[in-house]
Amino acid sequence: MTSERHPGRHGGGQIQLIDAEICEPSSSDSTPLIGAGAGEQDDCTDGAGNGSWDGFADFAALPWWQRPSVYWLIGPYFLFTLAFGGSIVPKLNLVVDLVCRQYFADRQLLDPTFTFTPVILGSDNPQCNVPGVQKDVAAFTLVTSVLTGVLSALTAPKLGSLSDRYGRKKLMVIASCGGVLSEVITILAARFPDAIDYKWLILGAFFDGITGSFTAGSLLSHSYTSDCSPPSKRGVYIGYLHACLFTGLAFGPLLAGYFVKWTGTLLSIFYVTLGCHLFFISFVYFITPESLSKKRQLLAREKYDAEQAATTNQLRSSLPNYLSRFAGPRAARFLNDRMDRGTWLPALLSANPLAPLKILAPSGRGNRALRRNIMLLAALDTIILSTAMSAGTVTILYSEYLFDWGTLEASRFVSITSLTRVVVLMCLMPAVNYVFRIWPMRRRQRQLGVDPQNAPAEINAGADGLDVWLLRLALVSDVAGLVGYAVVRRPGLFILCGIVAAFGGIGSAVIQSAITKHVPAERVGSLLGALGLLHALGRVVSPILLNSLYAATVETFPQAFFVLLAAIFGLALFASLFVRPHLYLQEEDDGYLAVPMRDPGDEEDADELVDDQIQSETLPRLS
Repeated sequence: MTSERHPGRHGGGQIQLIDAEICEPSSSDSTPLIGAGAGEQDDCTDGAGNGSWDGFADFAALPWWQRPSVYWLIGPYFLFTLAFGGSIVPKLNLVVDLVCRQYFADRQLLDPTFTFTPVILGSDNPQCNVPGVQKDVAAFTLVTSVLTGVLSALTAPKLGSLSDRYGRKKLMVIASCGGVLSEVITILAARFPDAIDYKWLILGAFFDGITGSFTAGSLLSHSYTSDCSPPSKRGVYIGYLHACLFTGLAFGPLLAGYFVKWTGTLLSIFYVTLGCHLFFISFVYFITPESLSKKRQLLAREKYDAEQAATTNQLRSSLPNYLSRFAGPRAARFLNDRMDRGTWLPALLSANPLAPLKILAPSGRGNRALRRNIMLLAALDTIILSTAMSAGTVTILYSEYLFDWGTLEASRFVSITSLTRVVVLMCLMPAVNYVFRIWPMRRRQRQLGVDPQNAPAEINAGADGLDVWLLRLALVSDVAGLVGYAVVRRPGLFILCGIVAAFGGIGSAVIQSAITKHVPAERVGSLLGALGLLHALGRVVSPILLNSLYAATVETFPQAFFVLLAAIFGLALFASLFVRPHLYLQEEDDGYLAVPMRDPGDEEDADELVDDQIQSETLPRLS
């Protein structure tokens, strides 16, 4: 058959793709923008079943309780996000109380005549509202946030890559263990404040960060969802997880506040949070089925070992030559001897903290458009997630400053916008997905006479037109909402702008679904791990920049914060115009060789064809 994905030309010549073993996805750049989001194996039916995903055949013979599904994850993940959101405010209040006790104790140590009202943990302590305490709290929370963010940026990509080779379950459990250790240290510090200094909470932040923190738990959950969902429904299922996240962040603090008031002690919420972490670990490890079969894990390990060996051999052949130019032949021979004796070079390569980002720029001339797609989607996702994690606090501060809102009004605003996101992700997005993707795909199957119960499994074939347009619409709603924030001066209109901006909540779910469609299943964990690195760095840098901007302009032009965000999202919207559908990773080491095919009457010598003119069109090697 003739390939249309990357048609190479030389004069009037065409390059043909002959392949008797592998069926390529049928989509091409001429496919309509609105339609099914997955390639279907038209000629390679495996009988996996209606709407099944690539890899379903590995689990088809197992009973339902041993088959992976996103629904195994939604309940535990909801508790996981509820614990994450519910512990934010109580932990901050605990830090304030502990720092306040230490602050006044240090002052009394320096001045024995100094007296102060005792600080009671979990109670209202107005004596702590002094600049010295606030300064120490800000410095301490900055240290813990940066430590957790930097460590999770280093760890999350490693966990994502390991999950491709050893399964998702084990790595999700490991990512949650840090939260357990952190909560244990928090409970001990709150239970025995006289014996355990509050600075031990830094050790808890270290444990949380070194196991990937919430960043790793989220990306591994998305990797699990990608493994066991067809491309046509992947965005909907990832949207369910995002809905759980927004629900947990919205109602976690509210439920935590009522629970603390009901029990009369701040310590109780940390026991509940610890219980949620333990339940998540137990459920995932003992009940949730693994989403990657042993066969796929072994395949991913083999590919990883081959890539590491190829990179190591390349460096072994090139490093001594480079070193001889600068340090002389003796140093080059010394390095060459040491490389031949040990395996330290692969370990050194894996220690590179930026190495996980390599997957965002796949090599090969045939992957140029794919590189642009993946890098644009990664940048857009980083912008959306980073601002979402840091802009909320400043938005609340701005609304309270401009409209004189109290806790009730601010909480009502957060609840309305969060509920809007949940409704959009749980109701509107599935409806749009069915109308513009599932229904056209089933209609096409009926026209082709395909039995829906025996339809071929869906395979990754790149993002489709619906993904691209949903992303652009999400960014349009973000820009409109942010411009409204900066312009309106009435509370009702401000809430309306929040509702408009909440429709942009589908943006991250669409991106993380779309970007996984660009690579094979054995690379999804590594790809989302690279996104996790960017998310973790964004969680560190974004709050510092945005909070500093608001603090510097609140007295002169407090809307500057929203103007900057509107400009950033406007650039993101412009960048989304360059995202193209139906691009998929073309492996260079798959045993195929690019061969030009000459038309009759073409008198040019085929040997003069250059590589750029034949790109990635291939013919099978003859052995």
